[in-house]
Amino acid sequence: MVTTENIQTQGALEPVCQNNKAVLRLDNVVKRFGTNTVLDHISFDVNKHETVAILGASGSGKSTVMKCINLLEQVSDGQIWLGDLDITDPRVDSNKIRARIGVVFQHFNLFPHMSVLNNVTLAARKVFGWSKGRAEEKAMALLKRIGMDQKAKEYPDRLSGGQQQRVAIVRALMMDPELLLLDEITSALDPLLVGEVLDMVEELKDQGATILMATHEMHFAHSAADRIVLLRNGKVAENGSPEEVMDNSTDPETRAFFRSFRE
Repeated sequence: MVTTENIQTQGALEPVCQNNKAVLRLDNVVKRFGTNTVLDHISFDVNKHETVAILGASGSGKSTVMKCINLLEQVSDGQIWLGDLDITDPRVDSNKIRARIGVVFQHFNLFPHMSVLNNVTLAARKVFGWSKGRAEEKAMALLKRIGMDQKAKEYPDRLSGGQQQRVAIVRALMMDPELLLLDEITSALDPLLVGEVLDMVEELKDQGATILMATHEMHFAHSAADRIVLLRNGKVAENGSPEEVMDNSTDPETRAFFRSFRE
């Protein structure tokens, strides 16, 4: 089961955000690359145990949102809160923030020269100082949960794409993250393998994980997400339940966008 683990941040930082329900809050986030504004005053929350899907056409800003939340990109303006901590404050320890956020990208990013077990335990051992025994015990328990414990000593090239992506998800769960970011995690998979990865996401949702996912899997987003955030030209065009946004929106551009996936 995905649980939360409170990791203290630098003492000089004072918690200010008073929204105790929101695990994540984006407040008027702007991201520019030169003169190009990719994110234009983006605001939305992700509450505890909620699954939120970010949808939008290619180039709408979905992956940039994910990178800003994981501190791979610095925002140009606005704030991002993780719990009661402003993680856009330059004084934050990025490693401590990343320990609280599990991230899975579309490309598995497994080290090809390492076994499954070493891939899963690497950050816990090398970055956060866990003993080998503690890290491997936790990793094996997670791998067993998804039926991958017998593959612990295999190398990534011996696994299917779906198996590699499930290993990447297990790696993201190692530190009991408060928030799980899933960035187009099925886009690099053969269509026949997509289902096994989405089944795992459904399981995590059912266990109470807090998930923010960017995806092109519209049917899955409709069935699994509690809320849809639709981006258009770097702005939040819609923010509501799947039924409100995907089925019943009165906005012509929104209706045309979702109609294109049905046809």
